[in-house]
Amino acid sequence: MTSQDNQPLNVHFTVLDDDQFRVRGKTLFVVVVIFTVVLLVTLFLLYARWLCRFHLHDVSSDAPPAPPLNRPEGLDAAFIRALPIVLYQESNRDLEAGSGGECCICLGVFEDGEKVKVLPNCRHSYHSECVDTWLSTHSSCPICRAQPQAHSSAS
Repeated sequence: MTSQDNQPLNVHFTVLDDDQFRVRGKTLFVVVVIFTVVLLVTLFLLYARWLCRFHLHDVSSDAPPAPPLNRPEGLDAAFIRALPIVLYQESNRDLEAGSGGECCICLGVFEDGEKVKVLPNCRHSYHSECVDTWLSTHSSCPICRAQPQAHSSAS
């Protein structure tokens, strides 16, 4: 070992003296103003969020109900009950026309001998319960959006 290795390490901390990190005068004022502005903007945004969530909800509940949007209404219950119900058979490809052997509403696969409803003009087939629920709130086929119409006895 040399004599340089035995000497203690002389490090001077004068470079990191606190006198250089003081915030004085205009700098302190600017920091306080920026902090205050950020705090006020944050409080304003929180108040606006609260106002939108709670206050507007309370005001709208006191107002008379708005007219419903132009929603398509479902079909008549008698018409829905009159739709043909057939037994599903794997070999009957006419029944599956576009359905692929499954109900596109519940995504359940049709089993042999299961009762399914077939919509008249597009021939798409569904589980009875699924299509009854759908048609009570919608007036079209779930797959092709065709309007179901009753078969006329003249044809």
